[in-house]
Amino acid sequence: PTSHNHNLTTISIGEFTFESGDRLTDVELAYERYGSSDAPVILICHALTGNQHALGSEEEPGWWAGLIGKGAPIDTDHYQVITFNVLGGCHGSTGPASINPETGKQYRLDFPPVTIRDMVHAQKQALNHLGVKHVQAVTGGSLGGMQAFEWGILYPDFMDQLFILAATPYLSDYGIAFNHIGARAIKDDPAFKGGNYLSNDQLQGFEIARMAGMVTYRSRTLFQKRFDRKRRTPSSYDIQSYLDYQGDKIKERFDANSYLYLLEAMNHHDIGRERNGWQQAAGQYKADVFTISFEHDLLYPYDLMKSFNDQVSSGEHYHVQTDYGHDGFLVEFEEWGKWIEQKLNQKPIRS
Repeated sequence: PTSHNHNLTTISIGEFTFESGDRLTDVELAYERYGSSDAPVILICHALTGNQHALGSEEEPGWWAGLIGKGAPIDTDHYQVITFNVLGGCHGSTGPASINPETGKQYRLDFPPVTIRDMVHAQKQALNHLGVKHVQAVTGGSLGGMQAFEWGILYPDFMDQLFILAATPYLSDYGIAFNHIGARAIKDDPAFKGGNYLSNDQLQGFEIARMAGMVTYRSRTLFQKRFDRKRRTPSSYDIQSYLDYQGDKIKERFDANSYLYLLEAMNHHDIGRERNGWQQAAGQYKADVFTISFEHDLLYPYDLMKSFNDQVSSGEHYHVQTDYGHDGFLVEFEEWGKWIEQKLNQKPIRS
């Protein structure tokens, strides 16, 4: 059953069992779907603070609106595009802010721990319900790239191609370190109340978590070019008010508990877990694997992405020169969108 209300489309996938063994009886995923229903499907997976609105609308363009649409690299005249809000998210999919039918209250931190593999299995159940038996490609950046990594191993025959942007086969210690700072900032805030906060508004720790993240998503070069030590007032700098603004904005559009769950899922991301290490796991892909790294990406470096691609049986790697660093996958589509378009239009390397 699919339900629609103000721009929110959800599908019930019924009972779902998490990797932890926890079971929920009725899980829903929110999704966005564009294009003709008989066109080849491209499944798009979102990043940490993203959601299902990859394309969005004229009034509210989505986070990948520059990459998807009529005449865009992912052309909605040729493909249908489906994006889910992840399990554990807070934009309509079942997550910590959802009501637990057994208690009538929000799950909050009683929600089962979520892994990247759980997210993928839930999306697969949803696609079964939508009648999608096969997709041409699965793609995403960052947390979305982690999902693409897992899609290719958990359901190797389900897609012809994988496009993995700004993500590595496992999260580095450096990435875990920054996630830890963010998580501690949120949990140690007295207003957090062990996850039982009344609203995000009071959560200053959440603002700090977001600021710490923002510093890792961009490069020193970009900050220098954009802010150049300009002052907002005699005693404060533009970069400071920019970070304050970003911290404030996250509270309006994201649930802090959900943020913690997704950080945790990212920390445990490792395609080699229970598969004899990532190099072994890399041999399990049947789809063509296209990876894209971005210059100055502190979290997901070129060398690890390239080493991974060298291990898959059919793949290609592309490195983008940019000042944006990790956030390169959300901007400058003209720099790398054409490469994706070419690969989508070529026949699979091996059919």
